[in-house]
Amino acid sequence: MDPIIIVGTGLAGYGTAREFRKHDKERPLVLITRDDGANYYKPDLSEAHAKNATPDDLVKKDVDAMAEELDATIHTHRQVESIDRGNRQIVLNGDTLTYHKLVLAFGADPIVLKLAGDATQAIHKVNNLFDYRSFRSNLGDAKHVAILGAGLIGCEFANDLVEAGYEVSIADPADWPLSQLLPKACGEAVERGLAKAGVHWHLGHAATGVHHSNKQLQILLDNDESIHADAVLSAVGLRAGIDLAEKAGLKIDKGIVVDRTLVTSDPNIYALGDCAEVDGQWRPYVGPLMQCARTLGKTLAGGDGETAGRVKYPTLPIIVKTHVCPVVVMPPVESGGQWEIDGDMPDFEARCMSEDGRLIGFALTGEATNKRRDYIKEAPPLMA
Repeated sequence: MDPIIIVGTGLAGYGTAREFRKHDKERPLVLITRDDGANYYKPDLSEAHAKNATPDDLVKKDVDAMAEELDATIHTHRQVESIDRGNRQIVLNGDTLTYHKLVLAFGADPIVLKLAGDATQAIHKVNNLFDYRSFRSNLGDAKHVAILGAGLIGCEFANDLVEAGYEVSIADPADWPLSQLLPKACGEAVERGLAKAGVHWHLGHAATGVHHSNKQLQILLDNDESIHADAVLSAVGLRAGIDLAEKAGLKIDKGIVVDRTLVTSDPNIYALGDCAEVDGQWRPYVGPLMQCARTLGKTLAGGDGETAGRVKYPTLPIIVKTHVCPVVVMPPVESGGQWEIDGDMPDFEARCMSEDGRLIGFALTGEATNKRRDYIKEAPPLMA
């Protein structure tokens, strides 16, 4: 009996494997990962330092324990080179494996800025536990960390590092933090909260280069100002991991295109998580991912075709871990809405309203986050 093969052992890969094993104890299961296969909760990475948690503390189970739990074969430190769709095979470091169904769960990759300077190789990116180990080990005696990007990851790491006692500077070309998620007033609440905690802001300006400067790094900005820091973290966003799927001829757009059953343009290949665009939506967050894992686990256990489960997303707000200014946001589920904002700094309630008066998204900051249950009840599902 050919196995289910899952490429990736992050939340999407392991989550799907666990759900599959709830319904099918017999079919062979194979997982493939580029790293060591340790099971951890990725959102913990951006709040570990202030909690005095080491990278090892974040590991819930090592790969041997996961293989035993899932009754699976897990190939670590292996790279899938290609997919032979006609023969239902993958090429893995020269070896060929045949699959019954293939699941692509290899996540997203950090966007790499094109910067000048002789210190660009010193820039850290954190998208997994391996990256985080490198970041933590290289901080050493660093006192000042510069962060490029004021989005979700940048703001969460800024909060974590400043609470852990570091001096933190953030540069971003946007005029306010979390500009892709929050209206201006809410973003300014985050800016003020982090500034009070000690974060130095350089908003409206992009980094152009990173250079060695004595024993520090010099980050040049497009207004000819510069930041001198001991370490640099790039957090300018993610792009869906689509390269292998594109090479295999699968349909791609913002991510690997799948329908609500999570099947790709090949009926024997599925995708979920940060690499997948589900029914036109690319939502690289934990809530949607876990909904997909539950659905796909059942499908792989025998519910494909007409009986395949269809993904539904309930109202799934994003909780931003900026503890100095709490944020709960549900991005608008449709375009064309207008933000209506009530409250005073830093406690804002922002409602995104459609032209016909429906609530289609919301953002809450500060004490207003205590009202999130009321908003969740009123807001529409992300995908009905």
